[in-house]
Amino acid sequence: MPALFRNTRNRKAVICLSAALLLWGAGHTAAADAARNYSLAEAGSGSAPVRSATSLTDARKELYDQMSAATGIPWFRFAAIDQYERSIAKKKANAEAPARICGITVPAPVWSGPLNPDQEDTSPDSIQFFGGFGRDGSGDGKADPENDADLLYSMASHLLKYGHSQSDFNIGVWEYYRNGRAAQRIAQFARLYEHFGRLDLSGSAFPLPVGTTYAYRSTWGTGRSWGGARIHEGTDLFTPHGMTVRSTCFGIVETKGWNRYGGWRIGIRDIENRYHYYAHLSGFEKSLSRGDIVSPGQTIGWVGSSGYGKPGTQGKFPPHLHYGIYRDRGITEWAFDPYPLLKQWENQEFRDLRKNKNKKLTKD
Repeated sequence: MPALFRNTRNRKAVICLSAALLLWGAGHTAAADAARNYSLAEAGSGSAPVRSATSLTDARKELYDQMSAATGIPWFRFAAIDQYERSIAKKKANAEAPARICGITVPAPVWSGPLNPDQEDTSPDSIQFFGGFGRDGSGDGKADPENDADLLYSMASHLLKYGHSQSDFNIGVWEYYRNGRAAQRIAQFARLYEHFGRLDLSGSAFPLPVGTTYAYRSTWGTGRSWGGARIHEGTDLFTPHGMTVRSTCFGIVETKGWNRYGGWRIGIRDIENRYHYYAHLSGFEKSLSRGDIVSPGQTIGWVGSSGYGKPGTQGKFPPHLHYGIYRDRGITEWAFDPYPLLKQWENQEFRDLRKNKNKKLTKD
């Protein structure tokens, strides 16, 4: 949840925002119409239209591009904030709530102003008078917290108070959330979107080369005693020492080094705000460093039996890869059973291999 920040402004920021608003007012229609067309139910259907993931991604990208043209803020920064909000959002109780393109939500006291007597105020003038966050980005004379264009333009107005550089953006994000973890995640997501140049970063890989020698089963929740009573938060994949370990996702290397439980381990954060944990390695891909960006199937290290002691401890158990996955919900991060995902990724790779083999045979 964003902090209730003070409404500090200066003349330079007001001039900048006013110019951006004039520009947006002249070209807002396409983005606003895209948002409305996505959200509204088709006439006579009685339910919200079913949209493919591709059409939703395209609609979001169009909205980000429109807002970027109006404000000068790169599209991937809007995408990063939006994705962070979506990744920590709780499931809505009302399944029939109208869909929106943008996942950003702003609490009423922040949107309207903490001292505003009308916490459902949509008047841009009175919201600004009470120091509220809301702005009119769609040009309809309202600052509506359920309007995608208004939400993104309001966020842009806040960010522009701090400047246009990467460091200014980071400061603006921190001032909004007052949460170091949120600022870190959004910076990571922005880097991923900028690096790949697209919104769709779906796609996964099994952490070991399929077709090689390995064995695994669901070991979630089984007891562990070394280092104190605890449960097993992952799946063990037993395979020969030195087997290649691969990234399961598009992501950014968040941790790399020694952990007394996991030995030589590496942690990768993906765009869904999931932390992928690879432990007991014999070594890392030497070109890989913290902050580097990886893709599914990319080599990140090799299987070993490190851990359960001081740096360099080896051989206290058979060689295997411990793979864990954790989800960040903004305040807490919790582990969940990776076994179903591992089976899904393994089966998909086997299907792809068979498909490619059949294509090759057909051509021959």
